[in-house]
Amino acid sequence: MARQSKYPGEFRRQAAALVLDSGRTIRDVGRELGVNHETLRNWVAQLRQERDGGQSSSLSGDERAELLRLRRQVAQLELEKEILKKAAVFFARETER
Repeated sequence: MARQSKYPGEFRRQAAALVLDSGRTIRDVGRELGVNHETLRNWVAQLRQERDGGQSSSLSGDERAELLRLRRQVAQLELEKEILKKAAVFFARETER
């Protein structure tokens, strides 16, 4: 019988994506999220395999480096977008007072 994980699938994918897209270490992200680094390492390996889809040899070193840079940039922009959304809500509430 398969053991049910205490972490939802979406959480596991987002945690692994954080490692792959932010350039931070598995240990740092694991510590921040309260997840054992070996557990997180397994999630990262699984996500990396899903992302590669068996096509890893089709990218040159320069293309792989650019892909990594662009993924990091997307992660940064998504974070900035979330901060701006929260700021907009905050200022909208302040102007209603």
